[in-house]
Amino acid sequence: MAVEKYLGRLSGPLLDRIDLHLEVPSVPYEELSKLTDGTSSRTMRESVDKARAVQAERFGRAGGVNSRMTPREMRKYAVPDAGGRSLLQTAMDSLGLSARAHDRILRVARTIADLEGSENLSEGHISEAINYRTLDRKLWER
Repeated sequence: MAVEKYLGRLSGPLLDRIDLHLEVPSVPYEELSKLTDGTSSRTMRESVDKARAVQAERFGRAGGVNSRMTPREMRKYAVPDAGGRSLLQTAMDSLGLSARAHDRILRVARTIADLEGSENLSEGHISEAINYRTLDRKLWER
């Protein structure tokens, strides 16, 4: 109840300016105490470093990152395949997303593709990026 009250205070335009909306569920002790070989911090860091290098090369400048793509750069580098376009259109229509949310989804999807080492923006990348917009869905469900 308190979470819903808090979410009610957040405006759509404010949420549009936040790239990732995530709910992080509590993790039971049993899961935390398991000894598993998940992705190590070192491996994750290497993946991020590679993606950042791809982005710096793409934009021709150090510090050039997907989150700062201009509209012109987005039309060049953040173009999803046919399945991705269809999925994005469906999400826009069904969730009532704004143009700003649309652009943020494309930027996040481009980053996901970079982390995977993919030049193309697929339906899977778009799907994952849309899933990071949980607050958009919660506001729509009210």
